[in-house]
Amino acid sequence: MTTSTALLTDRYELTMLAASLRDGTASRPSVFELFSRRLSGGRRFGVVAGTGRLLELLRDFRFGDDELRFLRDERVVDAETLAYLEHYRFTGTIRGYREGELYFPGSPILTVEGSFADAVVLETLALSVLNHDSAVATAAARMSIAAGERPLAEMGSRRAAERSAVAAARAAYIAGFGATSNLEAGRAWGIPTMGTAAHSWTLLHDSEEDAFRAQVESMGVDTTLLVDTYDIRTGVETAIRVAGTGLGGVRIDSGDLPIVAAEVRAQLDELGATDTRITVTSDLDEYAIAALAASPVDAYGVGTSVVTGSGYPTASMVYKLVARQDADGAWIGVAKASADKASFGGRKAAFRTLDDGVAAAETVVVSDGFEALDTPAEHPDGRPLQVTLVEAGEIDTAAEGATGTAAARAHHLRVREELPVRALALSKSDPAIPTVYVEAD
Repeated sequence: MTTSTALLTDRYELTMLAASLRDGTASRPSVFELFSRRLSGGRRFGVVAGTGRLLELLRDFRFGDDELRFLRDERVVDAETLAYLEHYRFTGTIRGYREGELYFPGSPILTVEGSFADAVVLETLALSVLNHDSAVATAAARMSIAAGERPLAEMGSRRAAERSAVAAARAAYIAGFGATSNLEAGRAWGIPTMGTAAHSWTLLHDSEEDAFRAQVESMGVDTTLLVDTYDIRTGVETAIRVAGTGLGGVRIDSGDLPIVAAEVRAQLDELGATDTRITVTSDLDEYAIAALAASPVDAYGVGTSVVTGSGYPTASMVYKLVARQDADGAWIGVAKASADKASFGGRKAAFRTLDDGVAAAETVVVSDGFEALDTPAEHPDGRPLQVTLVEAGEIDTAAEGATGTAAARAHHLRVREELPVRALALSKSDPAIPTVYVEAD
């Protein structure tokens, strides 16, 4: 049974639709753009995530009997609008940055083209998905950079709403995490899952040794034993005595991690468990991971920080009308003019300008009309950033599901190699590359 996503929206979108049907502007060809005026938290780049989820939700953006009944009973819109919504299907075109792509202030991340009625009702759905997922992905990318070659696991489900947890696991995977503890994320998106035991497992048993022995018997010696329920040094000794020097790993979830990790590594080596891996958890973020770079740690598990965007749970994206046809059918660029929220009107084409393979600028070509946008041939030093996601209402299935998620991850890891060295720093600063606006010829 299909669940409608049509009411995952704000009331004013439908009241604007109703008013436009009444005054005749509903059918006016329009271009909406989703972009971010700035990067949250002084980040040096952002990561686009959520596109595949948005397309799946768009497929179910239908007003069925239950949705129409609610709108009628609550007197949200009039009878004419209800009749229109009964047959609503998005019939326009959506172009945007590939999922996993980097973005900067002003990047035209998503361009929605169609009638005003077609496009205006998608505002909240698009923003709620991309704002959340891109914030998580941006934080996850910073953690991935800080971790280097060491693997990262997302384990923050208990610090997010149940559906947000699944979305966050997907966004973190796209941005470089290698696994998640969330089984639904594994089922829905093909993300590798991981997990062994919590402190409650040790506390359930009469002794730490009993708990370790039962876990090894159930999961094998390659399992990871949690050694900090009581005394860490005793826990490590018990773990090796029970599992032998072939124990897969130990996990540390408390203490001064750089000091504790060094002590545990030394103890494991003394006991002959030189190949036993050390995984650390305990409220990690990108700064804590960076501080552990010189420590003998083999893997990280990150929870709260990644699913909440490491202190910035939204990407501050907006969805604005940037071009429309006038009464005579001519295209004109439109934009809000207030000083603190000014933006560039007009339809846009975007290119990542490269200097010897390194990103140097975000070049955004602006045009009022459809015919004058630059083509890739006119920017030989630029990589085109936009692809067609929806054409005349037909959704490109390549961005959806596990296949789309894997492709987004591969794309992200590839384009991250283009970043200049200064983009890899964790301190707050200006964007790593400037956004340059160019008028189309």
